[in-house]
Order: sequence, then C-alpha cells, then structure tokens
Amino acid sequence: MNNHTTIEKMKQLRLHGMAQVHYSAVHNNMYADYTQDEYAALLVDQEWEVRQHKRIKNITLRAGFKLNASIRDIDYTAQRGLDKNYLERILTLDFIKQRQNIIITGSTGVGKSYLAQAIGNHACTMLCKTVYFNTSRLMELFRTARLDGTYLKLIKKIKRSPLLILDDFGLAPFDNASRQTMMDLVEDRHDQSSTIIASQIPVNKWHDLIGEGTIADAILDRIVNSAHRLALSGNSLRKKIAQ
Repeated sequence: MNNHTTIEKMKQLRLHGMAQVHYSAVHNNMYADYTQDEYAALLVDQEWEVRQHKRIKNITLRAGFKLNASIRDIDYTAQRGLDKNYLERILTLDFIKQRQNIIITGSTGVGKSYLAQAIGNHACTMLCKTVYFNTSRLMELFRTARLDGTYLKLIKKIKRSPLLILDDFGLAPFDNASRQTMMDLVEDRHDQSSTIIASQIPVNKWHDLIGEGTIADAILDRIVNSAHRLALSGNSLRKKIAQ
C-alpha cells in the first residue's frame, strides 16, 4: 500500500482531518497502538472534529460580530447587577429553543454590547446561525434595500438566522421607514426565532422612542412579552480599564 498516495487521495477528497491523522500514524508508526476498528474510529473522529471547527469558524465569521467576545471573559466581579446563575441558565441556549428574546439594558460602558456578543459567539460554537447588527446601520441597509428592490430578500435572509442581535437599539431616532422595518422584522421573527436587543434606553421609554402608538404597541408586544431581561448597572467598565 502506498501511504503517500492514500494521503493525497484523502486531501483531494477534502478529508483533511483523516489525512492529518494518517500522515502522523505513518511517520510515527502508530498502527501497532490501535486495532483496525479503533484506527477507523480515530480517522472518523478527527475528520468530524476538523469539519465541526470549520463550521463554527464560518458561522462565527458570517455573524459579523464587532467584538471577539467570549463567555469565558465575562466579568462577574464588577458591581453591575449581573447574576451569574441567571446568565448561566441563558447560556444553555434554551431561550433559542423556546424562541424567546433577551433584552440587555444599562448605561454606556457597562458591557451590554460585549455581553450580547459573548452570548452570540457562544451560540455560534453550538452551531446556531447568528447575525449581529448595529441597529441604526441595519436600518440604513434596509433603506438601501427598499431603493434597489431587495428589501424582502434581506428580511428573509435575517429570518433564516435563529438568533438576531440588535446592538445600540434606540440611539438613532425612529422615522416612518425604520418603524415599519422594525415592525416587519419582529413580525417575521415572532414565535419563529430569537432576538437579543442591547440598549442604553430603559424598556419603559421604548414606546415613546419608537413613536406611532399603534406600531409601538405591536412591536413591544412581540419583543418584550417573551423576553429575559438583564438590567446592568454600575460604573463604566471602560473607565475601569483606562485607570
């Protein structure tokens, strides 16, 4: 058996995980350490690991995160009202299975964006397709989509993601177009998928922020009623880092 030829065929078949293990086995004479069944399992396991890692990497890149946020680096020591046990329940991602939402509020610098993206990044490692947007920039994308006729296509593209993250919600005022876009988004995703919203604006001020009472009522009814809430407090973590 020509092992070099076998390894090249594995690579051509894109079995790169198997090729790595087989190459190592050939050069380090590892065959004697395994039965045939064990060696076959080793090849398959390595290929599976490589493909899983590649899928996670691709899903994470497509999410469009602004920060490389990790749940391992969440600071529970800062006095900002973050309950570790409650967050750990959220990190089971059961809220996605239940098609529920998360609302993260707090003043600037307390870590809302980081926390939202850490949860999103964790969801990506669990192979859950996630998309991240700054809210005002997403509204601009939809304005452009209205003009070039791709509005419904963009709505459907976002709908395909089980988890949507809207950051800096409410920093830019809502006009008629953005109100309607928000309504279309939440209507399409209601009871179908999950949304995380991070905002400096308290939830009790969202109605006035959105404007147009009937539309605001409809949007909030679909977002807030099925939402877990994380209200962060305390001083800015950015100031803490700068000191």
